[in-house]
Amino acid sequence: MSQFEAVIFDWAGTTVDFGCMAPVQAFVEGFKKFGITPTMEEVREPMGMLKIDHIRTMLKMPRIEKCWEEKYGKKPTEEDAQTLFEGFEENLFHVLDQHAELKPDTLEAVKALRDAQIKVGSTTGYTDKMMEIVVPIAKEQGYEPDCWFSPDSTNQKGRPYPYMIFKNMEKLGLSDVRKVMKIGDTTSDIKEGKNAGVVSAGVIVGSSEMGLTKAEYEALSEEERKGKCEAVAEKFRQAGADYVFMDLKEAVEFVLGK
Repeated sequence: MSQFEAVIFDWAGTTVDFGCMAPVQAFVEGFKKFGITPTMEEVREPMGMLKIDHIRTMLKMPRIEKCWEEKYGKKPTEEDAQTLFEGFEENLFHVLDQHAELKPDTLEAVKALRDAQIKVGSTTGYTDKMMEIVVPIAKEQGYEPDCWFSPDSTNQKGRPYPYMIFKNMEKLGLSDVRKVMKIGDTTSDIKEGKNAGVVSAGVIVGSSEMGLTKAEYEALSEEERKGKCEAVAEKFRQAGADYVFMDLKEAVEFVLGK
């Protein structure tokens, strides 16, 4: 019998959208409109956070802040962050439906949990409006967690705050954080889990931290895959992960004690 009563998944990069491509595309396009071209590392670093916090974090990055100051003669402001966020939202709504395909092992993993009477919750860095696009597409493919919560449900206190996890626990009727595992694909996910006191785990393949499409990942040599996977695993460990798994199949086998 499993020691866990529930698993709380992230969405993009964990259960859907291999590589977490939708937000990356939207962030890059949003910054480019202001004459700033962010690197993939700069875009990926805050991934998993509430999206406005993600933009605020990027604007404080030394290189981006310097570029902004050179272009506009001043440091970026909160007003600039809000303007960027409006553009980001518009960009994301245009591509979300193209990036909501389930990751390969999602359905099998969720079925195994349900067969063992383990509840399935979820948290996300997306807003409720964004989830109105993602959730129905996931459901059409057979994935529907028992509940999900966005930062809209926690007064915009998204990751790394723990409150979305607590909302899941309340909804699912859970009382012991030690019997809950949070699984995500970013360091923000790991920190969310640690701050909530639950068991916090990262999933490597298809993660935002790896940042590769399925085709790009499959095109790697065995040695290249090994190197990239170990680099992602180390990031998760440094963020405080209790466990690191290659994929959801491996994670669920651990949850079930196999």
